[in-house]
Amino acid sequence: MKRARLEEFRQAAYTHLGKAHDATFELTDAILLTRNVYSLADLSLSPVFRRTLAEYL
Repeated sequence: MKRARLEEFRQAAYTHLGKAHDATFELTDAILLTRNVYSLADLSLSPVFRRTLAEYL
């Protein structure tokens, strides 16, 4: 039951995030799964956050 509710929430949020939905979800996952994060730069080094600067240029 809990997993179904989480999947439902993620799908609803995903549809409302617009163009940045993939990056936003990866950032959220990195925040939740990475220990000892002191800055956004630390999150960019997380294996969960797979985005690179080249994708935004």
